[in-house]
Amino acid sequence: MSTVEDATGEYAFLAKLVQRMDRHLVFPLLEHQLGDENISQQRYDDIKLAIFNLLKNTNMIDFVGNLYNEINKTDNIPAEYAKKREDVLSTLAKFEAESAHLTNLLNDEAVTGQLRSDKVANLKFLEEQHGVTQEMVDNLYDFGRFRYECGLYPEAADLLYRFRVLSTDNDKVVKATWGKLVCEILGEEWESALEEVEKVKEHIETRLFNNPRAQLTAREALVHYALFPFFNYEPAREKLTDLYFSPAYISSIQTACPWILRYLSAAVITNRARLNNSHNYQKQLKDLVRVVKQEVYEYQDPVTEFVKALYVDFDFEGAQKKLSEAETILRGDFFLGSSTDAFMESARHLISESYCKIHQRIDIKDLSSRLGLSDAEGEKWIVNLIRDTKVDAKIDYQAGTVVMNHPPQSVYQQVIEKTKGAFFRTQVLSAAVAKS
Repeated sequence: MSTVEDATGEYAFLAKLVQRMDRHLVFPLLEHQLGDENISQQRYDDIKLAIFNLLKNTNMIDFVGNLYNEINKTDNIPAEYAKKREDVLSTLAKFEAESAHLTNLLNDEAVTGQLRSDKVANLKFLEEQHGVTQEMVDNLYDFGRFRYECGLYPEAADLLYRFRVLSTDNDKVVKATWGKLVCEILGEEWESALEEVEKVKEHIETRLFNNPRAQLTAREALVHYALFPFFNYEPAREKLTDLYFSPAYISSIQTACPWILRYLSAAVITNRARLNNSHNYQKQLKDLVRVVKQEVYEYQDPVTEFVKALYVDFDFEGAQKKLSEAETILRGDFFLGSSTDAFMESARHLISESYCKIHQRIDIKDLSSRLGLSDAEGEKWIVNLIRDTKVDAKIDYQAGTVVMNHPPQSVYQQVIEKTKGAFFRTQVLSAAVAKS
């Protein structure tokens, strides 16, 4: 792509993502960029050309041919495309014929009902009773890969699954599992995709690698692939957050791809609406702050800077500014666009909760400004906050303030709370002095 001014750095950010992904997964990310209403014609043309170059060596020949026509503004498809189309159809027919016998057997419940978990025994049974050869099994893998290159993802996923059930070739089984994961993602079969993430993770953690870097590279790839179910399938959110925070994977993120912290930060903050003040959420938030603080010199964007401003610098004005910048970034992000409103809602709660910890009386106009809301929106927000979180507070409408009430505590609890409050205020003061 040609060099075009990129004020937010989003194209550079996109380049980091696509370098770690299979070419078929890159396609939806590039296509998403075409939907930007502010995109220039030059950028639009650049991305169209990038998609063409990305897919021209696949077997998605009809799609590539149409792209060629659009880019070159012609109705005439080169003869080489027509020839390749014939070759693709011929190869598909050949694979169909060669795999028909084994496919029919695997569709027969009378046969599959006799299969067990022992792959060696299954192959022996199929060979002795039905004339199945190792070549037929390997043909399922090759056929699955070919269909995948044609963009026939559900069919490819089915073939790779059947191959995996029968094959004793561990290397090919691992490749088939990665391939099936991509196919389930592109078919938007999110529950199945999450299952494949677990299988790939199991392969990565139990397989013997030739060197540690190979294992790191595999973890790095899985972290990127998992972004698809992470933000498209609600039941995946907590499971994948735990995966990213696990020691091996957070280490891989910090070492090889710190930009993933944008997504981890967004996930943790958005999780607040579901987990509220549960122990698990507080641990996630604490771990996130620690990692963002550690990686501040390696990677920053408005999302991670919001976390830093609020929980490391205790800078409420800075947090509000970064939250506004983060909203713009998130709405244009392929993975996070649909979560933006939930993120903003949760982030405002976090700002207000932190703000209330160090103030006895809060000016509604001031807090509204810090949350990026109008006075009327801010007042409504605060009323809902008090109702939803059940904090002990009341609104003095005449004075335009919120008064935080604290229930009577034992002497011991008062000492503990005062000590905690003094420590918190000391941190805030230290951060303010450091910035001045």
